[in-house]
Amino acid sequence: MKTFLTVSALLLAGNCLMAQTNNELSPKEKNQGWQLLFDGKTTQGWHNYLKPSAGPAWTVSDGILKLDPSVKEGRGDIVSDKEYENFELSIDWNIAEEGNSGIMFTVHEDKAYENTYITGPEYQLLDDKKAEDNKQANHLAGSLYDIIAPTKAAENPAGQWNHTIIRLKNGELTFWLNGVQTVKTTLWDANWAELVAKSKFKTWKDFAKFHKGHISLQDHGYHIMFRNIKIREV
Repeated sequence: MKTFLTVSALLLAGNCLMAQTNNELSPKEKNQGWQLLFDGKTTQGWHNYLKPSAGPAWTVSDGILKLDPSVKEGRGDIVSDKEYENFELSIDWNIAEEGNSGIMFTVHEDKAYENTYITGPEYQLLDDKKAEDNKQANHLAGSLYDIIAPTKAAENPAGQWNHTIIRLKNGELTFWLNGVQTVKTTLWDANWAELVAKSKFKTWKDFAKFHKGHISLQDHGYHIMFRNIKIREV
């Protein structure tokens, strides 16, 4: 006997399949060297900057890592337990209306630096439509914050999922947002020095100076969610 599925049943089955694959690695990804930075169940592998573990403001439910800024205890940026130098990071994010956040990388964790952004460049996460910090092009989603504006707008609206890739190899840095390449530059060369000199970081002596460091998810005081956080060394 043949069984026929309705269109709605097929869609439901497809949605279930997609849900099952969140926070998992496919056989192909495993062969390519990808590793999960988020298991979909706990904050294992992450800790608040300069703290031993992730605080209560960072929670996990329904396979999603969430920041709730209304929880006053345990606020602050979280960083990966491990450090990375040449890597490719893949991550989904969903920001609230008016939201502002970021992904920092090559963050040097040391008591000499009060915050992650003092050493780590930032891939900007923003509600481009309603966030207060949407006046400068190099502050929009997909930008290298305050340094390079995205080549084009590629963000899905607040409340919807976005997909980001950050690739850093031997100083060559590339950003993608929802499949669109938004930034391509080279760190630590003469042109990079000129770019930083024109930014708000021009007097920060250790900004982006470290070639290896932690990945950081920013607490900027707005609700934000993450899933499918994957990394591979390149």
